Amino acid sequence: MGDEIHDSAYSWLRLLVTLAIATVANVGMWSVVVVMPAIEADFAVGRAEASLPYTLTMIGFALGNLLIGRVVDRFGVTLALNGAAAAIALGFLLTTLAPSILLLSLAQLLVGLGTGVGFGPLIADISHWFLKRRGIAVALVASGNYLSGAIWPTLLAGVLADRGWQAVHLLLALITVLAIVPLSLLLRRKLPEAAHGLAQAASDLRAKSAGMSTRSLTWLLGLAGIGCCVAMSMPQVHIVAYCVGLGYGPAVGAEMLSLMLLGGVVSRVVSGLLADRLGGVRTLLIGSLLQCLALFFYLPWDGMAPLYAISLMFGLAQGGIVPSYALVVREYMPAREAGARVGFVLMMTILGMALGGWMAGWIYEMTGSYRLAFVNGIVWNGLNIAIMVLLLLRSHPRARHVAATKYAGTYR
Repeated sequence: MGDEIHDSAYSWLRLLVTLAIATVANVGMWSVVVVMPAIEADFAVGRAEASLPYTLTMIGFALGNLLIGRVVDRFGVTLALNGAAAAIALGFLLTTLAPSILLLSLAQLLVGLGTGVGFGPLIADISHWFLKRRGIAVALVASGNYLSGAIWPTLLAGVLADRGWQAVHLLLALITVLAIVPLSLLLRRKLPEAAHGLAQAASDLRAKSAGMSTRSLTWLLGLAGIGCCVAMSMPQVHIVAYCVGLGYGPAVGAEMLSLMLLGGVVSRVVSGLLADRLGGVRTLLIGSLLQCLALFFYLPWDGMAPLYAISLMFGLAQGGIVPSYALVVREYMPAREAGARVGFVLMMTILGMALGGWMAGWIYEMTGSYRLAFVNGIVWNGLNIAIMVLLLLRSHPRARHVAATKYAGTYR
C-alpha cells in the first residue's frame, strides 16, 4: 500500500500542482512591495505610512500559516485553498475601494491572511505524500514563495505603469480565483487513515527519543525559528538601506537582494536533497551554522565586490533553513496535526523576520551603524544553533534508527 501512496506518480503530480498554486498564492507578499510607491503618491503619505500595508500583510501572512494550517488538518487542503483564494480576491478588491491608507492596510491584512495558505499549509500537505523524497518535496513547495517573488514583480510592472495600482489589484483578484480554485480540485484525494497511523507511530518513537512532549517541542522549535529569522532578516530587510548608506545606491542593494533570493532557491533545493539523507534537524543545523558564518563575513568587509559575494553566500546558506523546520515537525510530531504544528512554527519564523527587521533599524538609529545589527543577528543565530544541538543530543541515535527502520519497513 505504501509504495502506491508515497513517492508515487500521483505524489509527484500533486507536487507540481502544489508548486503552481504556491507561486500564485504567494503573490500577495510581493505585490504590496511593487505598488508601495504608487500608493504613497496616491494617498500623499510618508514612507512610514506607506509601509503600513506591507506590515499588515506580513502579520496576516503569519496568522494565515497558523489558522489555515488548522483548517487543512480538519477539512482538507482543497477547502482551505478555496477559502484562501476568496479571502485574497476580496482583500485585493477592497483595497481598490479604500478611501484611506489605514483602511487599505486593513484590507491588506485580509490579503496576507489568505496568502498564508501558499506556504506552511501547502508544505504540511505535501509532506504527507512523500517518504523517501520528503525533503526535496517540501523544499520545492517552499521555493514557490521565492519563485513568486521573482516572477510577479516583473509581470506586474507594465500594468502598474500603464493603468495604476488599482488595475494591478483587480487583475490579481481575478487571477487568484481563476488559478487556485481549479487547481485545488486536483488535490481532493485524501491520504488513507492507515498511512496516518503509521506516520504517527514513527513520530511517536522519535519524540520519545528526544525526551520531551509535543507541546514543549513545538514551543522550542518556535523559539528557534524566531532566533534564526531575526538573524536572517538583517541582510534581507536592510541590504538596500545598507548599500545606500555606504554610497553604492539602491540599485546595487536591489541586485544584492536578488542574488540572495536566487541563492535561496538553490539552497532550498540542495537542502531538500540533503534532508532526505540526514534528516531535518541535521540539515537545519548545517544551514544555521552556514548562515552564522555568512553574517560574520559582513563585519570585516563592506566593499561593493565583497558584498555581492557575501550576499550570494548568505542566500546559499539560509534558503533551506525555514523548510527544514517543517521536516523536523513531520519527523517528531503527530501526522494528523501537521498543518497546525507546521503553521505555528513557520508563523514564529515570520514573526522573527518582522522582529529582526525592526531591531536592526532600531540599532542603526541608536548607533548610526549596522555593525552592531549584524552582531545582534549573530547572537540570535547562536540561540537557534544551541536549540538544534540540544535536540540532536537528546535524540538517541539508537532510538532514531529504530523509528526510521520501523517506519520504512512497513512500506516494503
